[in-house]
Amino acid sequence: MAEALRPSPAGSISELSDSPKYNIKAVCLQTGIRPVTLRAWERRYKLLNPHRTRSNYRLYSDRDLAILRWLKSRVDSGLPISAAATELAEMRRLGTWPEPPPALPITPPLRRESVAPIQYADRLFKALTAHSESEANAIFNELYALYDIATVCTDVILPCLVSIGDAWQRGEIRITTEHFASNYVRGRLMALYQAQPTLRNAARILVGCAPYELHDIGSLMLALFLRREGYRVEFLGQDVHVDDLLEYARLERPALICLSATLEQSARELKRVHAGLANMRPRPKFGFGGPIFVMRPSLRDSTPGIYLGDTLPEASLKVRQILSS
Repeated sequence: MAEALRPSPAGSISELSDSPKYNIKAVCLQTGIRPVTLRAWERRYKLLNPHRTRSNYRLYSDRDLAILRWLKSRVDSGLPISAAATELAEMRRLGTWPEPPPALPITPPLRRESVAPIQYADRLFKALTAHSESEANAIFNELYALYDIATVCTDVILPCLVSIGDAWQRGEIRITTEHFASNYVRGRLMALYQAQPTLRNAARILVGCAPYELHDIGSLMLALFLRREGYRVEFLGQDVHVDDLLEYARLERPALICLSATLEQSARELKRVHAGLANMRPRPKFGFGGPIFVMRPSLRDSTPGIYLGDTLPEASLKVRQILSS
């Protein structure tokens, strides 16, 4: 931060033209930011004030593009968009500007049918096991241009992580590499999750992992899916403490609590959650899922609550059905 907060030199973002001339499609192509993400950043953090035409279309300037490239570089480095926005606001308050990062090379749009998602899963596996963040970033930029978030998660990220886990179990990669890959993906997903708008009047959902459960990427994906659908989602992360969760639910009164498990020990703890919710009024609905329930279907019958399904799209659909019933 100290290095960034220096007086604006020639060539800084402040020196760039503020004249509106780029539509949102051109901006997204030049910055690598998806339109839905750009609109969410503008709405939530008031980062830009693009010019509006008489037809109410947004037009952006060279300065706007540079600001967006700088923000994206901060998010790609692992900083949450909220922190990057705060950093930029503080710099502007002090009359300083960051230096603009280089523009992305503009390449012809890829055709959806030219590359299958599983090929991207293989490319991402190679990039992450080589500890190449730059290559992984480039792969994600291509993915966002080609596929929706659900496809990226279920057909690219999950197969890639399964391959990484298998490679680690076979002794082909170090545990350090597995941790690097998991944390890189987690950071990417968290950035997407935090970029989604939160609707204060929408149904409130708590999403997290059962006690002792440390594998949180699947539940983070579900939290992302549900927030994109307009629900007010709070992601609670790994190893949720039962008593604390119940006390929080008593105070905040969520409509639904969703917990995931990959271990049988964690799955059995879900009975305590369901029992603790029984006396609450209004009583939150309780949903569960995770790999252990796919591998051990008998656990579904012995676990009280609503089984959300074998896949993330099934879980997302089940949540809609639960909250609309």
